Amino acid sequence: MSIAIAKESPLGADLALLMQRHTADMHADTPQESIHMMDASQLAIPAVDFFVLRDAGKPLAMGAFKRIDADHAEIKSMHVLTEARGRGLSRVMLDHLVAQAKAAGLSRLSLETGVQPTFVAARALYYKAGFEDCPPFEGYTLDPNSVYMTRKLT
Repeated sequence: MSIAIAKESPLGADLALLMQRHTADMHADTPQESIHMMDASQLAIPAVDFFVLRDAGKPLAMGAFKRIDADHAEIKSMHVLTEARGRGLSRVMLDHLVAQAKAAGLSRLSLETGVQPTFVAARALYYKAGFEDCPPFEGYTLDPNSVYMTRKLT
């Protein structure tokens, strides 16, 4: 296994499968009005740091954070291809995002995720990594299909 994570453009030609699978998962069992994902073009902005995890050059996972202000960012687009799950790659990507956010001088990371069965593993990962439930932030409102979480970076 030769894992590497690098900052890349979300518009990379070989990232189409990751983006398609992420979009499919987000729409699998979540009502349209409760889907808050950003597509590749929305992620390709200066406020977003987008990372790709590759194994021997093949993209297996992605994750990003979007700056809310000078101290706070939101995790966006965390996804690992189904066939690569069970190897701890979600935690590797999450740890990378946390480290990169710290290195960028941020003091808080927050996220929105779903309550549906599709998101059980994601919520467990975030809780295990020290994220805690919080009220809606930065433009979100209370939504019975959403869970909001945050973590201080120290």
